[in-house]
Amino acid sequence: MDATSLRYEVTGCVARITLDRPASGNAITAAMPGELAAAVEAADLDPRVHCVLLSGAGSGFCGGYDLSDWAEHLLDDVADDPAEPLPPTAVAAQARNHDPRRPWDPAVDWQAMRRNVDAFMALARADKPVVCKVHGFCVAGGTDMALCSDLLVVAADAKIGYPPARVWGVPTTALWAARIGVQRAARLLFTGDCLTGTEAAAWGLAVEAPPPEALDERCEALVERIARLPVNQLVFMKLQLRESLMAHGVHAAQTVGTLLDGLARHTPEGHAFQARAAEAGWRQAVRERDEPFGDHGR
Repeated sequence: MDATSLRYEVTGCVARITLDRPASGNAITAAMPGELAAAVEAADLDPRVHCVLLSGAGSGFCGGYDLSDWAEHLLDDVADDPAEPLPPTAVAAQARNHDPRRPWDPAVDWQAMRRNVDAFMALARADKPVVCKVHGFCVAGGTDMALCSDLLVVAADAKIGYPPARVWGVPTTALWAARIGVQRAARLLFTGDCLTGTEAAAWGLAVEAPPPEALDERCEALVERIARLPVNQLVFMKLQLRESLMAHGVHAAQTVGTLLDGLARHTPEGHAFQARAAEAGWRQAVRERDEPFGDHGR
C-alpha cells in the first residue's frame, strides 16, 4: 500500500495496521480514513490473514483530528472571493472548519463526514476480527477508530474519551452507548471526561488493561490465540457479532451523530472556540477548554 498516514504489513496470520504520524500524535488527516479502509480491505482479501491488529506509533494511539491540518493547510489555496467555488481538496476541510466568509452548507458537511464514518466503520464491517491496542492517549476522533474495533486492549495508564463533547464536536460513529451502555456513555459525554485504561476495563470498554510495559506482550498473546481459529470460523463469529451490534440501532445513531457534529461546530460556542484556536493555536484553545474540568488537553 502507498499510504501517507499509516503502515500496513502482514506477519504470520496477523495484518498490522499502524497509524504512523507520531510527530502529530497520529492525528487524523484527510487521507487517513480512506487509507484505513483500504488497509482493512487488503486484510479481508488476504487468505493468510486471520485477524487485524490496529495500533499507533509514537507516544499514543490517536489524538483525534489534526485540526491544524484540516483548518489551515487544506484551505491554503481557497481564493479570497467567497463566490469562487471550492477546489476539491478543500471540500473535506470545509466539513471540519468552514470558511466564515462563505455560507455553511450542511449537505457538504454531511457528505464529507459521512464518508469518514463509513471508512472508520470498515473496522466493524471487516470480515475478520480487529483488535485495537491503545497506549498513551486515544481521544476525540481517535475513539471513532478504537470503538469500531472488536476488542480493545488499553494500557492501564492510557487516556481514552471524547473531550470535544465540551465544545465543537459530537461522536460521529456514535458507538459509546452500544459499547458501555447509555448511562455510562452519558457520564462521559455530558462531561467530556476520559477514562484510564484501568477504568475502561472496569466499565467493559476494554477487554484488558495491562501495565504499559506488558501491553505489547498481552496484545500479541491475544492475536496469536485468535489466529489459531480457522479463517472461516472467525468470519462466521464476526458476522454474528456485527449483526448484533447493528441491531442496537447504530446506523440511525451514526446518521444523527454525524449531523449533530456539524451543528456542534457552528454554535456560538463552536465559533468562539474556532476563533480562539485561530488566534492562539489549537493546543492553547483545547487547553483553555479543558482547564475548568481539571484537564489540560492532551
